[in-house]
Amino acid sequence: PEKEPAPTPKEEPAPAPVAEGPLAPEQPPATEQPPAPPAESAPVSTAEAAPASEGSPAPPAEPQAPAPELKPEKPKAEPPSSPLSLAVEEVSENSITLTWKAPEQTGRSGLDGYMVEICKDGSTDWTAVNKEPFLSTRYTIPDLSSGDKVHVRVKAVSASGASIPATLEQPVLIREILQLPRIRMPRHLRQTYLRRVGDAVNIMIPFQGKPEPEVIWTKDGQALDTSRINIRNTQKDTIFYIRQAQRSDSGKYELAVRINGAEDKAALDIRVIEPPGPPQNLKLVDVWGFNVALEWNPPVDNGNSEIKGYIVQKSDKKSGKWFTALERCTRTSCTISDLIIGNTYSFRVFAENACGLSEKAAIASGVAHIKKTKTAYQPEKIPQRDMMEPPKFTQPLTDRTTTRGYSTHLFCCVRGFPQ
Repeated sequence: PEKEPAPTPKEEPAPAPVAEGPLAPEQPPATEQPPAPPAESAPVSTAEAAPASEGSPAPPAEPQAPAPELKPEKPKAEPPSSPLSLAVEEVSENSITLTWKAPEQTGRSGLDGYMVEICKDGSTDWTAVNKEPFLSTRYTIPDLSSGDKVHVRVKAVSASGASIPATLEQPVLIREILQLPRIRMPRHLRQTYLRRVGDAVNIMIPFQGKPEPEVIWTKDGQALDTSRINIRNTQKDTIFYIRQAQRSDSGKYELAVRINGAEDKAALDIRVIEPPGPPQNLKLVDVWGFNVALEWNPPVDNGNSEIKGYIVQKSDKKSGKWFTALERCTRTSCTISDLIIGNTYSFRVFAENACGLSEKAAIASGVAHIKKTKTAYQPEKIPQRDMMEPPKFTQPLTDRTTTRGYSTHLFCCVRGFPQ
């Protein structure tokens, strides 16, 4: 009998999607399922990919990018410093011309320019004159009303901000200046002006400017002591007068001539001097042959003037008169030579400055005696010889024959030393 073919299994329809709510069918533990091999095909976008079946392992998470490192904040750039030497160059009936110098510090970002602002006297509202910063250090403010008083200030501007403004000390009166103020300092006053203690100081300094300028004197930045210093001003000059100068009057004086904010300045250096004190600790260091060495210290008081040198004098004990041995010695030591043999000398030293010699001298406590050179005769030493000699007959006695009743002589010679 023929075998019947096996029945073909019928295709079952795909399960309908499970509605939300019912529990998911039981699945074997995840550890028992082998890991799925990585797909070789190109990745499919999430919009086209089929929904993952329930219970399948979740896809691996994508690696996250590392967090960026925190960098230290850059230091904030500082704004520039204030402009320098703000001054009025010219004033007319309806304008002011200003000048200034660039600030010392412009910052890292560099200088973009300057902004000029004005404010009427009695008001606090500052108005910028220029719309955009400019780099010139000279600017003319136009369209001002004649007779007004205005305050002016200038700021330096950069990308990091504006500087502290430079402001004119006094408001500027808008009117025409026929002639700018100018001081004509005499040539001999351009260097240090020296006067002795007790002398009068009478200085006249001419100037120019129309209308009549304001004259201001100061000493070391302070107002003058009118009890000692007299000032008389005219339209063309100013007179500075001190009846009897003292050392306390020394210092740096400043003259300012001002017209409506435009001004000119000049400095005057006055030094009141007197003779210096005597040198200190004069002593004899050494005496040899015809020479003497001296040393001393500078005076305690230099008389408000530099010590130019010292004068050394000597005195012979026999005459008692002082004679100059050395002039303008710039050191505090010296050697006096060519002294006379046999004499005794005393020494003194004066200090000298621009005012003259010190009133007193430093006198050495000791004296220098120049001794005579003695030459003593010393004969040559001769060694003594031994002259001892035993006695010896050089002519012996001889026999003689004589007659009775007559005298006779016996003769012989003996040599020896001592006798």
